[in-house]
Amino acid sequence: MRRLWMSLLALLTVTLLSGCGYNTLQSGDEQVKAAWAEVLNQYQRRADLIPNLVNTVKGFAEQEKEVLTRVTEARAKVGAIQATPELINDPQAFQRFQAAQGELGGALSRLLVVTENYPQLKSDQNFRDLQAQLEGTENRIAVARNRYIKAVQDYNVTVRSFPSNLTAMVFGHQVKPGFTVENEAEISRAPKVDFGGAAPRPAQ
Repeated sequence: MRRLWMSLLALLTVTLLSGCGYNTLQSGDEQVKAAWAEVLNQYQRRADLIPNLVNTVKGFAEQEKEVLTRVTEARAKVGAIQATPELINDPQAFQRFQAAQGELGGALSRLLVVTENYPQLKSDQNFRDLQAQLEGTENRIAVARNRYIKAVQDYNVTVRSFPSNLTAMVFGHQVKPGFTVENEAEISRAPKVDFGGAAPRPAQ
């Protein structure tokens, strides 16, 4: 008889948990983690390209030391932040991560603008390959960020909706931060790659 009651209790618990959004919360949490891992993967891909890009530009335009230094320093700042899966559960750390990535994106954009003034650099095959890889990586970052934003949105709706919000409260599920910054459109846009036309003036 005791075994029967235990089985009924277990069945009731499973039914209540699934009905209160427990499974949805677990599934959403895993989707957010997977989407975040892909964001980190693409950001790492960009960081790995930067040393070769900087060295190539330096070979043709060493006088652009300020721009090259900014890119190198911005990359170092990004590297100093431990981008662990737990980062998405710490809004302040997440904000610092976003700011550092935004600064690096801005520095890269300025670097690409400056390189327009060096025809020999633009015609160098190594530079063209690196530039194409960077452009592709920026596009992948934008896609990965959008997937993360969608995963977080779905998860946060579950965390805040009744009755799943009660389950979230019991099991400690919190709202996760998304990419919400003032210059969201700017930092998610891939740097413009233009091999033709008049060379613009370097950014001041």
